[in-house]
Amino acid sequence: MQIRPPSDVEESRHALSRRTMLALAGSLGAMTSLGAFGVARAYTGAGALRQGLGDFPICRTAASGEPLAGPPRQLKLAWNATAVCTASAPIAKERGIFAKHNLDVDFINFGGSTEQLLEAIATGKADAGIGMALRWLKPLEQGFDVRITAGVHGGCLRLLAAKSSDIESIADLRGKSIAVSDQASPGKNFFSIVLAKQGIDAEKDVEWRQYPADLLRLAVEKGEAQALADSDPQTYLWLKDGKFSELATNLSGEFSNRLCCVLAIRGSLVRGERPVATALTHAVLEAGDHVAHNPADAAAVFSSYGGKGSVPDLTAMLQSHTHHDHPVGDALKKQIALYTDELKLVNVIKRNTDSTKFVERIYADVLS
Repeated sequence: MQIRPPSDVEESRHALSRRTMLALAGSLGAMTSLGAFGVARAYTGAGALRQGLGDFPICRTAASGEPLAGPPRQLKLAWNATAVCTASAPIAKERGIFAKHNLDVDFINFGGSTEQLLEAIATGKADAGIGMALRWLKPLEQGFDVRITAGVHGGCLRLLAAKSSDIESIADLRGKSIAVSDQASPGKNFFSIVLAKQGIDAEKDVEWRQYPADLLRLAVEKGEAQALADSDPQTYLWLKDGKFSELATNLSGEFSNRLCCVLAIRGSLVRGERPVATALTHAVLEAGDHVAHNPADAAAVFSSYGGKGSVPDLTAMLQSHTHHDHPVGDALKKQIALYTDELKLVNVIKRNTDSTKFVERIYADVLS
C-alpha cells in the first residue's frame, strides 16, 4: 500500500491522533503483563502522553525533577542540526527547559562517524548526545563508556520508491538496488530488518548502494537505484513532491510503537554526577513533550538552527513522529533488546551477543 504525505496540517494531526491511540493501547497492554524485563515503564513528566488524551496518566513513575543546586551546570550536548528528529534539543535550550533544571548546555553539531561521536562522549569532549538507536547500538557493542538513559521519540525513517518504477511493496524490492547514505545508516539497518521479516535476505536479495545523502534522490532518478532509505527532513520533502511512493516507515506495522532516537550520557557522568544526568534526561524529555504539544513552535525553533524545509513542512514532519512517546526503564530496555535481536538477524550485531546482558550494560536508569 502506498502512503502519501499529509496534504495539510489537519490531515497530519488526524494521522497522529490514530497513532497516539495505538500507542496508548500498546502502553496499557504493557502495563498488564510482565515482559522479559518486568513491568513496562514510560516517562510521564510534564505533559507526557497527553496528546489529545487529557491528563490521563500512563505508568506514572517519574516526577518532573528538582533543579540542580548551585550555579548552572555547564554541559556539552552533541546533536545533528540537520536532523529534524533532534528538535527537542534546541527546544530545551530556546524555551528555557535546560535553564529550568539549572543546566547551561552548549551544542556540538556533530557530523563525523558514530564511533567518533561516542568516543567524544566517552572521553568527555561531549557530555551527552541525541541520536538514532539503530546507528548507535553496533558501536555501543564495542564497549564505549556511554549509557542510554531515555528514548526520545519514534519515527523519521522512510523507504521510498520511484512512482515510475514497478515497485509497490516491500516484496517488490527483491533483486533491486536501494540507495543509502552509508552502509551503517539507520535506514539500511532498519529496513534490512523489515526485509528479513518478509523473507528477503538483505545481504543477497537486494543491493545497497552508497551515495552522499543529498544525492540519494538523483541516484533513483538516474536509475542507478530503484528505491532509497533515509530520514526526515529530506525523505519527507522528496515524498511530498509526488514523484515517490512510501513503502514503509519505522512506524509501520509492528513497529508503530518503537523508538527511534535516544539520549545517551557518558558513563563517568552517570556514575559520578547522577543528579546532573537525571536533570539532563528530564530536560530532554520535557522538551519532547513540548515538541509533541507545540509542533509549530518546535518547527520554527528548529528552522532557526538551519533545518531544511518550511516551517509548515517541518511541523507536519514532527507531527508524523511520536515525540509524545519516550520510553524509559523497563519499557526502553525491552525495545533495545528487541532491536538487538533483530540486528542479529541481519548480521549487524554479533549472533552470540546476549541481548539482556547487553541492554543492562548500555542502559542507565537515572529517573527512579
